[in-house]
Amino acid sequence: MKFILIDKVLELTPGRSLTAVKSVSLAEEYLADHFPIFPVLPGVLLLEGLVESASWLVRQHSHFAQSMVLLENARNVRYKSFASPGMQIRYEVTAKAIEENAGSFSGRGVCGDEEIVAAQFTLRCFNLSDENPKMAHVDGQIVEALKQRWQLLKPDEAS
Repeated sequence: MKFILIDKVLELTPGRSLTAVKSVSLAEEYLADHFPIFPVLPGVLLLEGLVESASWLVRQHSHFAQSMVLLENARNVRYKSFASPGMQIRYEVTAKAIEENAGSFSGRGVCGDEEIVAAQFTLRCFNLSDENPKMAHVDGQIVEALKQRWQLLKPDEAS
């Protein structure tokens, strides 16, 4: 199962910040189990929404140079409330630094005027072909798919 945790990029300041939104829908599979009587977006997916938002900031900044942008560590993660079906989460991420193979960020998720999650985190960036040159074609396929998804998230932004 693959989760896509942002629906649209609202604002982008290249290399500095990104604001995205996620509308929580009762149709999302994981809500059936988390929790059946009181469905809420799992906290780890709130954090992943911040990571996904920052990943797009990295990709756009680096012109999609790496196929992989992954969470390396998260610090000071604070969950303050729940996100349930019908709510819209606004993810705001700010880059502290974006380098060739890593980036550090602060981010928060807000529903209405209420902050529901906040974190400091680091992302690691690489290509699969860095370890195995035979994987270069896979890197290319992944990057092409990501560029297509970027056009859906931010149609007015060229990759």
